[in-house]
Parts: sequence; structure tokens; C-alpha cells
Amino acid sequence: MANFVEATSQQQFEEFLSRAGKNLTVVHFQAEWAPQCGQMNDVMAELAKERARTTFVRLEAESVPEVSEKYEISSVPTFLFFKAGEKVDRLDGAHAAELTKKVQRLAVSGSPEHGGAAGGADLNQRLKKLINAGPCMLFMKGSPQEPRCGFSRQIVALLKEHNIQFSSFDILSDEEVRQGLKTFSKWPTYPQLYVNGELVGGLDIVKELAASGELENTCPKAVTLEHRLKTIINQSPVMLFMKGNKEAARCGYSRQTLEILNETGLDYDTFDILQDEEVRQGLKTYSNWPTYPQLYVKGEMIGGLDIIKELKESGELVSVLKGES
Repeated sequence: MANFVEATSQQQFEEFLSRAGKNLTVVHFQAEWAPQCGQMNDVMAELAKERARTTFVRLEAESVPEVSEKYEISSVPTFLFFKAGEKVDRLDGAHAAELTKKVQRLAVSGSPEHGGAAGGADLNQRLKKLINAGPCMLFMKGSPQEPRCGFSRQIVALLKEHNIQFSSFDILSDEEVRQGLKTFSKWPTYPQLYVNGELVGGLDIVKELAASGELENTCPKAVTLEHRLKTIINQSPVMLFMKGNKEAARCGYSRQTLEILNETGLDYDTFDILQDEEVRQGLKTYSNWPTYPQLYVKGEMIGGLDIIKELKESGELVSVLKGES
């Protein structure tokens, strides 16, 4: 595959960047000993088939230390995104769905730093969407399970201690969001906590709210997992829980299911279980169904790929999706 290559030296790395010009170059800093790097190379290979104008580069992080040090690579896998020889974004960790999203967005857009007025408008829309992705949104370094700085660790502990239900976004995974949100919210540091789309503040303000007893009134209380699952299942009349999303299925079963549903011409929504481990595990128990994908119509479980295939063959699928039987 001509656009999926390996760089074994700094010179080769720089040549690939130069050759790509203004087109997107995705560089995977990897290690042979890390199985997650092999998995992400498989994802890159698939993306390379779809994106002929994008160059995908594998680089053994420890073998080219001068490049790794220059770009502060401290763990593998790490992905850097370049345009016109300049780094425009970064992704730390093995996040297939996030890598796919970034490639899709950056391959067709300008550099986040040089995108001009239209790019700024698009970024603001994206930031508004992220801020309103949950009633209580925390922008932090790392995840609630693995905070990547002391301030983020402290704010997560406070929210959990006060039984606050919150969603989070790892600003280390998206340089565009990381820099853009500082300007958008006029708040220069992280973490940042938002409630109902409005900025509450950082760690010091959350500490003050907790000390005064106001934190519980400011933020929504935690809901049970069962309530959360019911809410997501009923988000749309037809809900598909799958690996990946409508644009990029991340397993063969999910891909086949999308193809069958798309043939019906009916609307449906999807939920990527790879992005939420709590939902991924909890739904198996809730529905008493151990595998994915899982299809729900009007809150009721229909089944997985085999059942969907049977409904298609019997001619019942459309009426089931419409809730007529």
C-alpha cells in the first residue's frame, strides 16, 4: 500500500512529511512489543485504503529517539498529524474511533491553527456540541479512570465523593479542542467543568463549591446505570449498539448490520460501545445478551446480527423496525 509506509530514520520521516505537502500525514509512534500498536496498525491499514491522499507512517519510537524527543512522545501508541510539515493535532493511546474521526476531519479541513474564519466557526460549533454533550461535562487531562495530572485527579475525586454524574473529554487527545476551548471559555487552564453548557470553573472553584455545600445543587446527582441504559436505548425509536458508528464500523458483525439497516432506508441511531466501557458491560447484563451488535426498537430488544438477518430473509425487518410487529 503506497500510502502506508514505515520510517526508520529522522531523514526518512522528514522526507515523508515533505513529499505529502499540504495533504495530511498521520505518524504512528509505536513499539513492536506493544500489542495495542499492532491493533492500531490494522486500523491505519484500513484507513489507508479509504484515504489515498493521506500518508500513514509507522515509526518505531525507541529506534528514532531524536524524533520522539522532539515531539515529547512519552508512551505508545501516540499519533501525530501533520500538514505542510507542521503538527496540527495529536492523539495519545489506542483509540480507534477517535483516530478515525480525526483523520476524517483533518483530511478535508485546514490546519486548526491556520483554518481562517470558516475553520474558527466550525471549531466553535464543535466546542458547543462537546460542552453540551452531557448535563455535567469535565474537560480534563486523561480519563476519570486514569487522570493524567494532579489537578484532574483531584477534581474527579471531588465529583465522585459528592456523587456527581459527569461525562468527560480528554483534552490530551485533541490539540484543537485543547487550545480552542481556552479562547472560547476565556479560561486558560485545565480541568474545566461545565454544567448545562455553562462554565462553572476549574479545581479551585469546584473545591469552594464543595466546601460551601453548593456543589450538589450546582451539578446533577448520579443516576443509576439502569436508568442511564434505558435513557440511551430510548434515545431514538431504532437504536443500534455497535462497535464504531454509522460512518466507521469497527468489526465485521457491526459492518454487516449497518449494511442491512441501510438497505431498508429507515432512520436509526447508533451508540459506540467501544467509547463507554460502563455501557458496554452493563448492557450485556441488562439485556441478557452477551454480544454486540444489539438492536432495539422503541426500547425493546430485537437481537443481534443473526436475528436481523432472519428478519430480513423473512421480509419482516421493515415492519419490525417501524414497530408494527
